[in-house]
Amino acid sequence: MKLEELQVYQLSMEIGEKVWGIIINWDSFSKDTIGKQLGRSVDSVAANLSEGFGRYHYNESKHFYYYSRGSLYETKTWLTKAYNRKMITENDFNIFMSNIDIIGIKLNNYIKSIGAKSDK
Repeated sequence: MKLEELQVYQLSMEIGEKVWGIIINWDSFSKDTIGKQLGRSVDSVAANLSEGFGRYHYNESKHFYYYSRGSLYETKTWLTKAYNRKMITENDFNIFMSNIDIIGIKLNNYIKSIGAKSDK
């Protein structure tokens, strides 16, 4: 299986592009504060999946998948701050939170599934 075939990777790439599409339109102060943090955390979800996928041993891979999950939840915090400060709409916020929940479930399931394969 290729990395690009993993649904969790596809979804994490999609949310990164959608978030970027919003951040790019913010004023310079917003971009420099929350925007940079949000952009880094959301992009780190897919980036850590990629790095973990490229590792040879399960334990190394799992390490990066856990980083990916941490970045996912960091993204949730930055999106909440952006929403609370009226930088994103309620609709966008709700869609992002729903997507994060889905990605989190899929990421946890992926970690469990590769663990089961490596234990045999």
